[in-house]
Order: sequence, then C-alpha cells, then structure tokens
Amino acid sequence: MLNKTMQKLGEERSVIREIFEYGNRRAAEIGRENVYDFSLGNPSVPSPACVREEIDRLLNTLPPEVLHGYTSAAGAPDVRAAVASYIHESFGVPMDANLVYMTCGAAASLTITLNALAEEGDEFIVLTPYFPEYRVFIERAGAVCREVATDARFHIDIAAIEAAINEHTKGILVNSPNNPTGVVYDEEEFVALGKLLKEKSVSRPIFLIADEPYRELTYGKSVPYPMNYYENTILCYSFSKSLSLAGERIGYIAVSPMATNANDIFSAVAGAGRSLGYVCAPALFQRVCAKCLGRSSDIKEYEKNRELLYSALKEYGFTCIEPDGAFYLFVKSPEPDAKAFAERAKKYELLLVPSDSFGVEGYVRISYCVARSTIERSLPAFQKLAKEYFA
Repeated sequence: MLNKTMQKLGEERSVIREIFEYGNRRAAEIGRENVYDFSLGNPSVPSPACVREEIDRLLNTLPPEVLHGYTSAAGAPDVRAAVASYIHESFGVPMDANLVYMTCGAAASLTITLNALAEEGDEFIVLTPYFPEYRVFIERAGAVCREVATDARFHIDIAAIEAAINEHTKGILVNSPNNPTGVVYDEEEFVALGKLLKEKSVSRPIFLIADEPYRELTYGKSVPYPMNYYENTILCYSFSKSLSLAGERIGYIAVSPMATNANDIFSAVAGAGRSLGYVCAPALFQRVCAKCLGRSSDIKEYEKNRELLYSALKEYGFTCIEPDGAFYLFVKSPEPDAKAFAERAKKYELLLVPSDSFGVEGYVRISYCVARSTIERSLPAFQKLAKEYFA
C-alpha cells in the first residue's frame, strides 16, 4: 500500500533533525536561552548587504510575471550566464552557461546529479566522516554507498580510495570544506585524486562530485577548485551557507566543460531534474544570487565563535580538530560511545550530534554558527561536563 522505504525515512528523521526537534521541545519547557543547541548548520550571521539591496532593487523594478514567474526549467538564462562567467573569471575554467543548472539548494543539486549518473549496480564512494544524507541520496538513486575512511587527520587517503575502486564505481563524492570536521583538502590531495581517477577511468569515466556549500567559509586557507584537477567533475553548489540563505533553497550544478560528453551529462542532469520535479529554482533568489556571486556573510563572526569554543574546550581537556573552514567543531568523545557522551551532555542542556551517523565512531559535531552569547552561556555547562571525565 505504501513505499515502506519512504515511510521509514519519514518516521525516522536524521539524528541531526531529531536532536534539533528535541531542542525545540526543551526550549518550550525551560526557555530557549537555557538550551544550548549546537545541532543544525543553520547560519546565524546576517546575509551580506548585497542580498537585501538586490531584493529591494528587483522588487521595485521587475514586473510580477518576471519577479515571481517561471524561469526556464534549467534556470533563467541570464543567471546561468552570470554563474558561468563567475566560474571562468574566478577559477580559470572556460565554463559554458549551457552546462549550468539552477537548483533548489545543495540537496537538489546532489540528488539530481546522482540520479543523472546512477545505473543499475553502480557504486558511489563517500569519504568518512560525511554528511549522513549522502547515503540517503545515493541509495534513493538506486546505487550503492561505499564508505572509505580518511586518514588520521581526516584528509584524503588515496591508497584507501584506490583499494575501494572497482568495476562498479561510478563516482566519488567529496566535500571541502568538510561537514563535519571543518577540514579543507589541499591542492596536493586534489592532484593525487585526479591522477588516480584518470588512471582508473578505463572502460568508463569515474565522476568526481564536489559538494561545495562551504567554499567561501574558510579561515585563511584556500580551497582548490576541483574542475582544475580532474576533467570529469560535476560541482554541486549552494548559497545556503555563504549568503546565509539556508531556507531559500537556492544553488546550482555546474558540469565541467572538459568532461567526456559534457553536453550529454547536462542532458541527463536536466532529465533527472525533470523526473524529480526539481525544475525552475526559486526565481527571485536566482536573480538575487546572480548579483552576489563570490560574496559571503561576515566570516570573522564565525571565526570568533570558532576561536572562543575551540580554545575553551581544549582548556577543559577535550580533544578537538581545529577547523580550517565551515562552522563545525569535531570533538573526540571522552568515552568510546559518542552517543552515550551526547546523552550525558543533555544533562547540562548541551545538544551535540554523535558521529556515528557520519560514518565514524567516537566523536561529536558541534555547530558553532550560533549567536556568540549562546556559546558564552554554554561554557560553564561544557566545563561541568568536562569535570565528569577529566577531574
């Protein structure tokens, strides 16, 4: 009577969302200011001025049928041209507007791309730790999600990837800056990865799918542009984090013009978008983002949050991965069971996400994209929690 897989996904939300909903219930009981919710990667820093300015300009200049009407299925032509021009000018890739597909955020970018590529029996490699929904997206596309561990620093382990590649490998999904670790993969890693994928693409291409919602959110470290290191790259981008527009659901897919049969890949992307109902991304925000390409919210605010939380937790005795980007702190659990540690943290109203669903054990993720006052008020609670382990 029902699709049982879909029913199960609806009944069992992601761990991140479950903790977020728990936080909402606790806030209703004891007050929002008394709950330290570090679950969601929900930007707290205001959008850059260009967002409001462009919204105001568009509202006052465009007729309703343009402002709120349908665009072309793949996106407004002028917006796609603006994205292509930005990629060319910023990263040196001769991007073609006809290979840009505007989407409803990162989730749509990834699900469209995976459905465009996946055939029966295909496998997609994900690097642990990884955003848990990757598995959902891959399996919904009818493919197999194959986990491959990163190294001790949570950087790319080329040997491990090489060992995992087989005749069923269709692609590898990379996320840098990384959720949940904050790690930024360096140029040498992309050079080595591109070389390996080229060597292994014998009977058919192995695709590099780059998930990049955090590209602009870095702390002094540059982020290599994947298309410059491997031809068969499909880049999935979202403005959710860079422009603090998470709820507006806007992003794009860019197929590398150097990819084998790039136009056919784009046709498959367009077909997947059509079959999934992801056509005509929000028209107003397509145009807003076209005027804010490469811009970001005030990174310094996130950097201050990072320094405050990282320094305090280190002082209390916790072991933390110092993030180079994004807005997550990956903290080693002081007991083997990260779920048990996260449950104990609730005693102090600290809501942390255990790493098990990210594909690794023994860590928790802390989203520090919250008000500075929330972090400041949470520190005594973290100190009390630390004393249970390190006293």
